[in-house]
Amino acid sequence: MQVIKYVFQPHGDERGQLVALEEFKDIPFKIKRVYYMYDTATGVIRGFHAHKSLQQILICIHGSCKIRLDNGKEKKVVPLEKPYEGLYVSNNMWREMYDFSPDAVLMVLASELYDELDYIRSYEEFLEFVKNCRDTTIVEGAV
Repeated sequence: MQVIKYVFQPHGDERGQLVALEEFKDIPFKIKRVYYMYDTATGVIRGFHAHKSLQQILICIHGSCKIRLDNGKEKKVVPLEKPYEGLYVSNNMWREMYDFSPDAVLMVLASELYDELDYIRSYEEFLEFVKNCRDTTIVEGAV
């Protein structure tokens, strides 16, 4: 499993900037759900889960935050600070979102509709789950 930090193509002029995202072009899956987090209180850590099949792109469209990723073998912290960067998070990846700036808005593009049965909310269950999956690697790079 890979986690890749995408750099999306901003288009701008004297009026401002625009980023357009298209499924299977800029986003490697069909987008079935979009949600966002904002007004996150200082010191709050969100996430604490993985997914069995869901894929996501996380974009901090305003402000900044950090994403702690864990594939069961290695851990990595990825900052999200620019509205034209997106972090691809595949399934079988434990995630924690934290260190939100007061103005942070974290948008998530998801490959599936909400399904509680797809969540792994216990870290111990997650470690057991990924033990039976193919080898996973955390990779960061621009696309």
